[in-house]
Amino acid sequence: MTENHYSGALTREQFLFYEIRTVSLLILQGKSRDEIYHVISTENLFQFPTEKMIKSITNTCFKRIDAMNMPELVYHLANASLDVAKQINLYAIMCENRIVYDFMTEVIGEKYRSQELDFSAKDVNVFFMELSEKVSTVNGWSESTRKKLKQVLVRFLAECGYLETVRSQNLLPVYLYPELDEAIRKKGDTDALAAFNCFV
Repeated sequence: MTENHYSGALTREQFLFYEIRTVSLLILQGKSRDEIYHVISTENLFQFPTEKMIKSITNTCFKRIDAMNMPELVYHLANASLDVAKQINLYAIMCENRIVYDFMTEVIGEKYRSQELDFSAKDVNVFFMELSEKVSTVNGWSESTRKKLKQVLVRFLAECGYLETVRSQNLLPVYLYPELDEAIRKKGDTDALAAFNCFV
């Protein structure tokens, strides 16, 4: 990925699980992107206050789905259990934003690999310090942007069962669901497996 994929947009985009599940369902119904925008907007499916925000969030969902480039995962996003679909959503975010990919594979994956499951703000701070040294885009971000991104990453972990709460200091065991496992291997993205505590 290019440096452009190290995007600070996560500060406003968040996890968007309900939204990407809705978009996936509409895709499976055979609707075009314009039709999907129209349905979401006219039926106020996202409950956002402005047309601009609805358009922006819908675009983010499309970007994440496009980045995965796996139609079977779109099906599972729409139809699988909450736990499975949330894990696929996390992978979609990893595919679309290199910050999340690097954090999940280099920090979280390495903790599972070494079985050192303690987790604290220090882990996130060190990650961003190292990232800013190798990626000029990140180096130019304000302290407030970095702070928000750190909070978002920790919320993702809590959302997907890696942490009991955002204040927890130990990673929980996670299980890579077969639906995502199969798709990642088919895609050849084996580096991503570590993020889901999978090393075989």
